[in-house]
Amino acid sequence: MRVFSYRSDVDPFHAMDVLAEANRRRAEGAQMISMAVGQPADPAPLRVREVAQKALVDGKIGYTDALGLIGLREAIAAHYAEQYGVDVSPQRIAVTTGSSAAFNLAFLTYFDPGDRVAITRPGYPAYRNILKALGVEVVEIGTGEGISPNLTAESLIAAHEEKPLKGVLFASPANPTGAIIEDDELKAILEAARERNIRVISDEIYHRLTYDRPDQTALAFDNNVTVINSFSKYYCMTGWRIGWMVLPEEAVRPNERIAQSLYISAPELSQIAAIEAFKATDELDIIKQRYALNRSILGERLPKMGLTLAAPMDGAFYAYCDVSRFTNDSMAFARKMIAEINVAATPGLDFDPLEGHRTMRFSYAGTAEEMREAMRRLESWL
Repeated sequence: MRVFSYRSDVDPFHAMDVLAEANRRRAEGAQMISMAVGQPADPAPLRVREVAQKALVDGKIGYTDALGLIGLREAIAAHYAEQYGVDVSPQRIAVTTGSSAAFNLAFLTYFDPGDRVAITRPGYPAYRNILKALGVEVVEIGTGEGISPNLTAESLIAAHEEKPLKGVLFASPANPTGAIIEDDELKAILEAARERNIRVISDEIYHRLTYDRPDQTALAFDNNVTVINSFSKYYCMTGWRIGWMVLPEEAVRPNERIAQSLYISAPELSQIAAIEAFKATDELDIIKQRYALNRSILGERLPKMGLTLAAPMDGAFYAYCDVSRFTNDSMAFARKMIAEINVAATPGLDFDPLEGHRTMRFSYAGTAEEMREAMRRLESWL
């Protein structure tokens, strides 16, 4: 007799398992350096915390509209105009309980069980796991290994011709690689999808974390794309659980109906605070400068140790490395790192079920002192 549903039979999120082990070691007194999860070392900007504190004192924290506070939706719309020169109506914006809820809502709004949806491999494991739990067939399009480090129009067309796709989801900058889709390629992907009636979801949660070039929203090239973003990364608000979606007009009401039942609304306290996040660029760009320094530290020292970068570190705050010189079991390698040198990183199996046994992801969202010490420990250990 089967006790649990088929939906529950998804792979574990290894990054969280590694984090739990690192936290256990830290609680025992180990001088742990965690490079396992994509979490900024800094708290939310000061003005964000001050506004939240005032809201708590006022005490009026409750439900909001399922789509979110109109003030926050207007602030997000203004962000698109200022950052990208793109006109987005606040009515097309849905505030969500982190980007995680946005993925749930988008998948439920657009796809039925049995539909085929393409994602990239390597890629964020929650895409695969949520789609699988919803009964959607996941089509993984491989990147890297001599081909593009990210999705291409050519690879999307090939996957669709093999068997028609209902949707495609990609991230730029990508997790775990940090790779960015060039503007010309992004246009080609969107054109190929539009011609084949493939629904496009663009994960842009690492926007504003690019180092050698500006980022560009998919909305600049196609108004019918669904964009998902979050306050967790650039804005340093991971635990506030606040994100957003930009939806095609016809998708707003279906999305809202599902959100009303699944979530009621995103936390009002976080929504109030998030409005201020757009005004904290000076503080946040100082943090980004530290990421750039950390990026240079890892970019120089990891390859010298034999940990070859599997993709260019264009954006986000990750180094994705080939560790096959040292191991063919990235999970065992991660456990040994924790046990022997008190450094936590994420095994590539999270991101690539086929080739992830020989890759690791290192997050450089911590302090520069932590990054230098982690590199010193790795150098002495390998």
